Amino acid sequence: MTEYYVVKTREDQVNEFFNIHRHGFLRVAAATPRLRVADPAFNVANTIALVREAADEGVSLVVFPELGISAYAIDDLLQQSALLEAVEKAVGDLAVETRDLPILIFVGAPVRAGGRLYNAALALQRGKLLGAFPKTYLPNYREFYEKRHFSSGGGSVPPTLRLAGQEMPFGCDILLRAVDLTNVVIHAEICEDLWAPVPPSIAASLADATILVNLSASNVTVGKSDYRHALCWVHSSRCAAAYLYSAAGRGESTTDLAWDGQAMIYENGTLLAETTRFATTPSLIIADIDVERLQQERLRHTPFGDAADLHRPATPFRKVDFRLSPNLDSDLGLRREVARFPFVPEQEERLYEICYEAYNIQAHALRQRLEATGLQRVVIGVSGGLDSTQALLVAAHAFDQLGLPRSEIRGYTLPAFGTSQRTRANAWALMKALGVSIAEIDMAPACRQMLRDLDHAFERGERLHDITFENVQAGARTSLLFRLANRDAALVVGTGDLSELALGWCTYGVGDHMSHYNVNASVPKTLIQHLIRWVADEGIFGDAAKPVLLDILDTEISPELVPGDDSEKPAQLTEDIVGPYALQDFNLFYATRFGFRPSKIAFLAWHAWRDAAQGIWPPNMPIAKHRAYDLADIKHWLEVFVKRFYVQSQFKRSALPNGPKVSSGGSLSPRGDWRAPSDACASAWLTDLSSVPAGSHDAARTVLLQHE
Repeated sequence: MTEYYVVKTREDQVNEFFNIHRHGFLRVAAATPRLRVADPAFNVANTIALVREAADEGVSLVVFPELGISAYAIDDLLQQSALLEAVEKAVGDLAVETRDLPILIFVGAPVRAGGRLYNAALALQRGKLLGAFPKTYLPNYREFYEKRHFSSGGGSVPPTLRLAGQEMPFGCDILLRAVDLTNVVIHAEICEDLWAPVPPSIAASLADATILVNLSASNVTVGKSDYRHALCWVHSSRCAAAYLYSAAGRGESTTDLAWDGQAMIYENGTLLAETTRFATTPSLIIADIDVERLQQERLRHTPFGDAADLHRPATPFRKVDFRLSPNLDSDLGLRREVARFPFVPEQEERLYEICYEAYNIQAHALRQRLEATGLQRVVIGVSGGLDSTQALLVAAHAFDQLGLPRSEIRGYTLPAFGTSQRTRANAWALMKALGVSIAEIDMAPACRQMLRDLDHAFERGERLHDITFENVQAGARTSLLFRLANRDAALVVGTGDLSELALGWCTYGVGDHMSHYNVNASVPKTLIQHLIRWVADEGIFGDAAKPVLLDILDTEISPELVPGDDSEKPAQLTEDIVGPYALQDFNLFYATRFGFRPSKIAFLAWHAWRDAAQGIWPPNMPIAKHRAYDLADIKHWLEVFVKRFYVQSQFKRSALPNGPKVSSGGSLSPRGDWRAPSDACASAWLTDLSSVPAGSHDAARTVLLQHE
């Protein structure tokens, strides 16, 4: 027997990385064509034109409006045999004209079966009719009287339907399953089905459907658009599915109704695309849905599986297998927005809400801990950096709510060998502006004594700034804060944030890793910056605090543990060591929230960060911080993240002090969202990461071809 092997070149590897299907995406579309009342030939011609347009854009699935072949608002013409025969011919023409296209098409048409008339969604691909989904819930109130013409698909319907010379499965119990793309399972319902208390798509989603389509002819009235959005938003969230909705538009009869042609594509509660309503030309909206993300969401949300067990249908869904045959090598781009800062909303109003909530969650949690312990003082080491600033602001707010004087907040500056004048001055200025108690203890003598006890080379005059040198300072500071808390019957407020915990950027045990209560434990660095700016802009602590807070935001992030030649500038920058927090927070979100493999995270990061001029930046982000990262940078810092997160740092997260969960991206507490062994191996993640090209799209292609 002859065996054949597919040999992949390095150029193939590059092409595969940039292909959306390799990362679990599927390109879909919702269309609203120009219609003509009761003119199937005209309607199908316009449908074919939009299908071909969608196919040219790499779309794998497109959905059209309800009864779009005949038009919806034609009343008793639906029972005219001449029209029904014209509809059948038009469906046959559609099948013939699209037989060269792999795209899956959903169109609406009236169909006859078993001596009854049904309002149906027809699915066809490559000229083959794959299935017909009858409408279950027929409206018969206000302006709609569908029971006058149609029978419900929820009753006893024939198992098959013959139409346009083809026989296909017929019923609401059909799932279309792509055999060549993982987790692509599709179900269709029609308009009012979504308005019903129990839409048919609920059972379909519990039976593995990840993509739900709705062919609608919903007429427009004032305020109805918002209601449609609410339905699709909530339903896609409840079903952890993509929801494609297309409503009738221009050309439908306006005898008594009007139509706006609203189409939407939702994915698990997120709006990916929508049409311009009342358009005068045909509309086609396109989006790339993340099917893998939907499946990951269902795996994590265990009630989804429980619901599937509890509501298992008496008769299993019928699976219809088909092949989408997507192009797996070409770069189709990515037709969806990927936020650079997944922890930070891009809309100013939403960012305001998030900052308000996060700030108050932190303060409420600290307030509860103080009330539970009976303590009325806290101790905080204030460095003049972002994290201690946020912790101090939260403590001040909590004390105000408790009716306690801010003077019972004991703030300490603890300068040592690498402390800069700028951060020290900002720490003092902020504490004065807040009216907390201020003290300074020079840590250099205590650190020198420990270094002498350790016989460290620094104490012999050598310029050795190793990990021991750094951690002596961090440990001495934390030890002192705990003893100060003992003396004053106070609680030590921790300052380390979520990003630092993810990267292990903290000194274990008697170091900045430990506190009595850490209000920042699940707040990422990229959000903390906006929280501080929000407090400043809101003027919560008066005019004196605002310029100090803004200067702290403008200070480069540093642990300040290594002495430098310039007392105004830090000698070491954190992001030079652990990577840009913008990228590392991006990596953290997708690694923990969805469990994505590194190659997919790199793919998303490349689309989010490759061009600083594209996309939306969060409000008030300084232009100087609008920067781009090429694929080489993304891969490099992602490797740093993988090694630090999966291997080097878990033992620190397994012994975290208490702290409130704040971020929607989760927390790393061993009692909360993230539980992992401290001795894991990262080979699986690193092997996957190795498949990422080592540069930008063009550069990666050049480098790999040079090594052929």
